[in-house]
Amino acid sequence: MKINKLIAAAFIVMIISACGEKSSDSSETKTEIVNGLSTSTFKVWGNCEMCKETIEGSLKVDGISKADWNTETDLMTVSYDASKISLDQIQKNIASVGYDTEKYQGDDKAYSELPGCCQYERK
Repeated sequence: MKINKLIAAAFIVMIISACGEKSSDSSETKTEIVNGLSTSTFKVWGNCEMCKETIEGSLKVDGISKADWNTETDLMTVSYDASKISLDQIQKNIASVGYDTEKYQGDDKAYSELPGCCQYERK
């Protein structure tokens, strides 16, 4: 009985520890397709809520149903119809407003015009 309690306690500690970890700096894009809708997750560099507005705003285009950039992890999760827009074009849209993605460097002119709080250390 005592052993079972120790094992259960160790298991709970492992789960809590794993859930509290910030995601790694892995730059591997992940894509899942469910019922014809693609959902991809990839890194986009930025700093703050203003960055979030600009990054997500660049994806308010036909074919994208949801875009969410996480300010803590720098991960973009976007759901889209791949027959209307490609993941490549999605990353180009983000780069066009000055933000670096895993695949494209942000447009230099657009980056230089970002507010000071949005100018991050570029890769």
